[in-house]
Amino acid sequence: MDYIPLMTSNDLKKWRKRNGYSQSQLAKALGVITITVSRWERGVREIPSFLHLALECLELKGGGEKLKGQKKRKEVKENG
Repeated sequence: MDYIPLMTSNDLKKWRKRNGYSQSQLAKALGVITITVSRWERGVREIPSFLHLALECLELKGGGEKLKGQKKRKEVKENG
């Protein structure tokens, strides 16, 4: 069996920002409350070992509102 290293609080924060999610947007996408994401990022609460799987799924869907807005602007420029 392969060992999958646990995600650190810093890893989570970097992932969230890179993918254009606010804490509240990520919380909503994961079905948790915003304070949970905040606690994960501050290291107050342990990050679930399976969270990386949920984040991979979100990446496949396409990023947060910030990225969706960027994609729409790009489409308008290309089609405009």
